[in-house]
Amino acid sequence: MAWNWLGFGLLLGAQLAALPVFAADLDTIRDRGHLVVGVREDWRPLSFRDRDGNLVGLEIDIARGLAAAIFGDPSAVEFTVVANTDRLPAVLEDRVDVAIAGVTLTAGRQRLVSFSPPYYLDGAAVLVHDPRYRRLEDLQQRRLGVLQGASTVSVVRYLMPQATLVPLSSYQEALSRLSSGQIDAFAGDVTVLTGWQQDYSGYYLVPSLLSAEPLAIALPKGTQYNDLRELIRQTVTQWHQNGWLEDRATFWGLP
Repeated sequence: MAWNWLGFGLLLGAQLAALPVFAADLDTIRDRGHLVVGVREDWRPLSFRDRDGNLVGLEIDIARGLAAAIFGDPSAVEFTVVANTDRLPAVLEDRVDVAIAGVTLTAGRQRLVSFSPPYYLDGAAVLVHDPRYRRLEDLQQRRLGVLQGASTVSVVRYLMPQATLVPLSSYQEALSRLSSGQIDAFAGDVTVLTGWQQDYSGYYLVPSLLSAEPLAIALPKGTQYNDLRELIRQTVTQWHQNGWLEDRATFWGLP
């Protein structure tokens, strides 16, 4: 019986050792040999799957760039796909080291996680299906779709008070209504709308941002993560200074 308990203990220990350990302090990451990054897989051109099923996009380039900064190897990264509502919980629960998943830097979120310097300035923009609408003024008395409960609603009401707002439940509904002519324009995240332009022909961005919102890398709070935060801060700052981030954004068609 004693031998059986010993065997059980050895087996359990081996199983536990095989489980992934996601500790985000820099020394542990280096010992592990790769960076674990939470990303989206359906947010073209930030992070999406290409025809071969590979994750590509600006945020994938950033993740690989961080791996190169830590290990000297851009392939030393493991991607964990996270849902929109799971981006911050994945960081808070140590399931990923960092999240590079279209996370907007806000005061409320800063109380939960730490952020890198912004890597891209996202914001609200307007997409149209009719090229005659070239300015926001052209849409002042038109039907403008907005997502229910989105912060874009208050911005649109302020900047376009004469527009008729049509509440929508999802981006998919917005695309359907815009393509069928049920709405004249749709206001949403410029990164998402840029992806639509790339996926579907005949759509146009009105060249005026309604708002500006910085996207940044989310990582855990705590003094044990100071070295990781500083490395990421220095890396992103250097990317801005040498123009790498701007070049990659242009490569992926982002305005």
